[in-house]
Amino acid sequence: MHKGSPTIWGVLNPLAFIAARWTPSPRIVQRAALAALVMTVVIVVTGGAVRLTGSGLGCDTWPKCTDDSLITTPEQGFHGIIEFGNRMLTYVVSGAVGWYILAARSAKPWRRSLTRLGWTQFWIVCANAVLGGITVRTGLNPYSVAGHFLLATALIGVTTLAWQRTREGDGPARPRVPAPVRQLSRALLVTTFVLIAAGTVVTGSGPHAGDSSEVKRMGFDWETTAHVHAVAAWAVCALALAMWLVLRVVDAPDDTRARARDLLLVLLAQGALGYVQFFSELPEVLVGAHMLGSCLVWIAVLRLALSLRERPVERAGIPAQNDPALSAVN
Repeated sequence: MHKGSPTIWGVLNPLAFIAARWTPSPRIVQRAALAALVMTVVIVVTGGAVRLTGSGLGCDTWPKCTDDSLITTPEQGFHGIIEFGNRMLTYVVSGAVGWYILAARSAKPWRRSLTRLGWTQFWIVCANAVLGGITVRTGLNPYSVAGHFLLATALIGVTTLAWQRTREGDGPARPRVPAPVRQLSRALLVTTFVLIAAGTVVTGSGPHAGDSSEVKRMGFDWETTAHVHAVAAWAVCALALAMWLVLRVVDAPDDTRARARDLLLVLLAQGALGYVQFFSELPEVLVGAHMLGSCLVWIAVLRLALSLRERPVERAGIPAQNDPALSAVN
């Protein structure tokens, strides 16, 4: 059978072409996964900065910044720079995701589960870019803004999972704690997502519309939604405390108990921020820090849940699995 030239093959299947010529170490794959996670958190925080500085319509159309210019213009001033800068960060996130896909595809042996997680990230980024354009074209509709944030939260979930999976094998997951503890973890995951969703309602009803006061807001009383959000936060704290106590009772592995402790510390800081910003009339700096805290809480909850099971690396057959540099990665 006649094979096409390497150039034609590289154009038709560039990932396979590169994979045939490059084998990244497991450490590189792990770093690529971590880079995608970090950049996802960064763009969430900078997206919050766009809203908090009133720059949501700094570029008043999409995909261009104005009807006549692809980039920001001097007339748009500071707000245009902030909004356009956040749009440009989407390409950085896409680059980080692309780097992870390339590294996962080129690793030997090829682990399809890692590549699928990379492409899932890619499609979420694409969907969120389109939703971001819809948000601008609808004048920062609060429901579209909420969906934009929830998609970013989903992306954090997938990037966190991918980062964890790069440090595991591909064998069947083995539980490390009894079934009731895993069920409690699922309740914590669901309640945390409800907490985050409730936070988008608080945002959609509150004073930081993202641009002028004429931007439409959700038809809910802001203080009432804030109290509902606080109740959900207390529920998450109660479940997290229960997890910490139960893990000690069942003598869970040290790293799992450490994850539960870390979650409690993040929740304590996030709760303190939430109450301070509520009683100090929502200063922009604290609201931005609270958005970062939301990302860190979600990551901490996911890492705790993922630590309740294991997939030993040796079952994946990854080369250099006994490399001291790899084993040093926690």
